Amino acid sequence: MLGWTEYTKLFAGLLAIVNPLGIVPIFLSLTEDHSVARRRRVALVSSAAVAIILIACLVLGNGILQVFGITIDSFRVAGGLLLMIVAISMLYAAPSPIKTTGAEQTEAVEKEDVAIVPLAIPLMAGPGAISTVIVFAQQSTSLYHYLLMSAVTIGVAVVTVVTLMSAPAIGSLLGKTGMNIVTRVMGLILAAIAVEFIATGMLSLFPGLG
Repeated sequence: MLGWTEYTKLFAGLLAIVNPLGIVPIFLSLTEDHSVARRRRVALVSSAAVAIILIACLVLGNGILQVFGITIDSFRVAGGLLLMIVAISMLYAAPSPIKTTGAEQTEAVEKEDVAIVPLAIPLMAGPGAISTVIVFAQQSTSLYHYLLMSAVTIGVAVVTVVTLMSAPAIGSLLGKTGMNIVTRVMGLILAAIAVEFIATGMLSLFPGLG
């Protein structure tokens, strides 16, 4: 049975990957012409979509790996490398190309409803978050583990919706520099988690390294 420390680590890791503070400038840009009520609706729908997407990956992740014949250790290394790329982008306070490209962001501005695409996916519930959930889900097969992981995912979604609903105030309070500092700190945490993913996977794939 996993300890609370592991679930705390999962919460911190997912929060770093979803990075609601880093999404604030994009969220404000995409909802610039929205009323307060509509902006809050976008925040609520996108955050709920993040929870639904990640819980779906939690439930279906093992089946997906089996269909493609991928071992969890191989997926752990791949997921760790993916997280490292995202973390390096965050350390530079730059949007990760894994999450979205400049062209996709430009196209998103023209969309009438941006809650699901691009906000929920790929900006928040992108490849990094999905791979993290799938890897962590493999650590236990108990219902208790799945329920706690679901609770962690919902917790991240709650933090996200509160952050997005407070986006105008946060943007004014922290400014660009403040948000960049927070993004870099979260990037450092994410890099450490990525290293742990890669190291654990490599030791299992190549026992001689130990």
